[in-house]
Amino acid sequence: MSSNSADGDDAFERLLAHLERQLDFESSYYNESYLDRRISARMRRRDADSYDAYLDLVRSDPEEPTALLDSLSINVTSFYRNPEAWEPIREVLREVTSGRGRTTVWSAPCSDGREPYSVAMLALDDDEVSTRSLNILGTDINADVLERAREGVYHTTKTRDVAEELEPLDDAAAYVERDGDQFAVRDEVQDLVTFEQHDLIADEPKRNVDLVLCRNLLIYINAESKRAVVDTVLSSLRDGGYLVIGMTETLPRESRPQVETVDKRRRVYRRA
Repeated sequence: MSSNSADGDDAFERLLAHLERQLDFESSYYNESYLDRRISARMRRRDADSYDAYLDLVRSDPEEPTALLDSLSINVTSFYRNPEAWEPIREVLREVTSGRGRTTVWSAPCSDGREPYSVAMLALDDDEVSTRSLNILGTDINADVLERAREGVYHTTKTRDVAEELEPLDDAAAYVERDGDQFAVRDEVQDLVTFEQHDLIADEPKRNVDLVLCRNLLIYINAESKRAVVDTVLSSLRDGGYLVIGMTETLPRESRPQVETVDKRRRVYRRA
């Protein structure tokens, strides 16, 4: 639905300005092509044939702003997304929980909670990972998606098979209660995870984190925002703490001297 004309560009900018002013959405964080794809998808869904027509719809339909913001949020996730990346995560968990102190794992952004719950289930499923002092934190900028995360209830759909997502576990039933197409994370798993709202660009870093999972965010945001996000997560790590990013992502050049590469292909780094 994007347009190469000056009128189309102006209309697109008017729409973004409205999102920033009225809906408190920081469009400047994101790649413009990503925003265009997501907005165009909503336009097709609502049969809007121009940005201005869609802007009128956003202004007049009280439900459309929420639907649009949900679409723009980076909430594509699954249990054990990119399964091969989880073996080095398991190794890191074994290491960082081997001492006597508290261990903190941070999933950012956590979307609907599947990633931090995946960490919790992996820890509970592995005798070499100590969960006694393990705290898993999931954060996201989207308050609505965090509410869904706290509920810990997921559904199989035409495009998403939750049972298939849980296949990396030897006995998923030990951690997730199934009722038809509904899957509810058990209390033992939920007890290891807390959720809170956090903006990786605007908010302060965390402190003394042992492992940060910041996977499949950097590909969606612009270079300046990418640097800000990586600065936040690296500042949150304790000395020797670990960072895992998405397998198709790269760290900003300026950030690379701050880390040692542990697993280049699966994008595991240690703070130097």
